[in-house]
Amino acid sequence: MEYTQGVRFDTLGLLPEMERALEKKGITESTPIQAGCIQPMREWKDVIAKAPTGTGKTFAFGIPIIEHIDAEREEVQAVIMAPTRELAMQITDELRDLCAFLPGIRMVCLYGGAPIGKQIDQLKKKPQIVVATPGRLSDHMKRRTVKLDHVDTVILDEADRMLDMGFVHDVTRIMDKIPSRKNLGMFSATISREVLDISWMYQRDPEEITVRAEEENKPDILQYRIDVDQNDKVAAIARIIRQGELERVIVFCNTKGMVERLKKYLEMEGLDVDCIHGDIPQKKREQVMARFRRGELPVFIATDVAARGIDVDDVDAVFNYDVPQENEYYVHRIGRTGRAKRRGIAFTLVADYPSRMKLDEIAKVTDSTLLTAHFDEEGKLVEGELSR
Repeated sequence: MEYTQGVRFDTLGLLPEMERALEKKGITESTPIQAGCIQPMREWKDVIAKAPTGTGKTFAFGIPIIEHIDAEREEVQAVIMAPTRELAMQITDELRDLCAFLPGIRMVCLYGGAPIGKQIDQLKKKPQIVVATPGRLSDHMKRRTVKLDHVDTVILDEADRMLDMGFVHDVTRIMDKIPSRKNLGMFSATISREVLDISWMYQRDPEEITVRAEEENKPDILQYRIDVDQNDKVAAIARIIRQGELERVIVFCNTKGMVERLKKYLEMEGLDVDCIHGDIPQKKREQVMARFRRGELPVFIATDVAARGIDVDDVDAVFNYDVPQENEYYVHRIGRTGRAKRRGIAFTLVADYPSRMKLDEIAKVTDSTLLTAHFDEEGKLVEGELSR
């Protein structure tokens, strides 16, 4: 079934504590994916949902899971698998927000690259919800530090990406060890052959939910290209941030080295800025991302790979310091803005002929409309070509 609009949360008969948690976050209306998934999952039905990132999937499965949890029981009752540690941590944070007025519900986040001993200590506190990457969850199962004998609900988030990343054996091994499962929810941006195979093996007559393609692919984003000398890119970004009074922006670079250099340059412009890339230790990356999510870090610089799993709904603008090397990177980058029914804005800085050619190709392939902008004599950004 296709869903094109949400409904008010206060019409769904949610627990009072859940309604309070949503009120605390200032959320009154569900997104289409939430409107489609919450009721079937509350009725213990299997769900296969096609929904892109940024559509509110976590609440779509999180609300019914939390409402089903028996806080008196000490067994694990729900397992949520995600492909990356960043996404697993983000899901855990959002579920904690939903449990703001349900103190008896405990959860744990398990992922690789973190000390396993600390995670074992958390598991000893008897969490009812486990959010995990499949590899690390498999490790804990082998060590017998987690038991899944009484799990009612399993969720595979970003199922297509998880299976593309080679987790299929871990996922099937874990699924085979959960005999008491009542329902399985699969959330995926694309319904690939592998996703369908897992659904066929483990789901029973699943409810199919799709967010209409036009809404997925056409977020409301103003897209600008700015022709500027290479040496003026940093000043251009600083000027746009200040003129637009932008409070939360992401700047994308193609390389780790450029991310580090740009951080120093923007600090010299007096901006509060930090960055992540693959060479930064995991703990530091987590701290930077947490600051950005909390709204304490106005300017965040990242490479494409490092930025996966950062799902922040109210980014004021995205800057492409470098024109991305892949067409789909452009779509992923600008998709960080223009969410939560707000109009987004994206700026791509172009300094040489190869970059112009690449951006023209991206615009054509992705069916994007890029408006030209330049700085006038007073240094203000205005639409239109700079007359030479």
